[in-house]
Amino acid sequence: MAELSIIEDPDHVDWAHLHDLLHRSFAYMDGRIDPPSSLHRLTVDGLAQKAKDETLILASQDDKVIGCMFCRKELPWLYVGKVAVEEDLQGQGIGARLFDHAFKMARRDGFEGLELETRVELIENHRAFGKLGFVKVGEDAHAGYDRPTSIRMRAELKSG
Repeated sequence: MAELSIIEDPDHVDWAHLHDLLHRSFAYMDGRIDPPSSLHRLTVDGLAQKAKDETLILASQDDKVIGCMFCRKELPWLYVGKVAVEEDLQGQGIGARLFDHAFKMARRDGFEGLELETRVELIENHRAFGKLGFVKVGEDAHAGYDRPTSIRMRAELKSG
């Protein structure tokens, strides 16, 4: 495997490629979650704006983006979302490296830890995030729903 680079707030991004990576990575959710992912409303231009409003972390290999994560400051937590890794590269630790970088950012910037949301239906994601140290701290309902549609999870920074 070639060297994996983690890049925070890159200058030159192929937004169409990143948009495609996210859509391919989130496609397994279609028909499983209700309401559908907000990703379906995110345009290429909207993605570029999101990167201006938040911190974009990219994983690249041989100068090709193979993973991403967005981080948003929501004191006292660093919120992570839109995490994606190329499907044929999943299970190789790329996602874990993205999360490691986010934990370092949180420590550097004085946050208590990381926070994320995952959909109620995506049990496999609950387990995967649990392996990274996340625990369920609450449930939320999207607008117009009278039942929980997402689970809020947090991972506190370890002291030291």
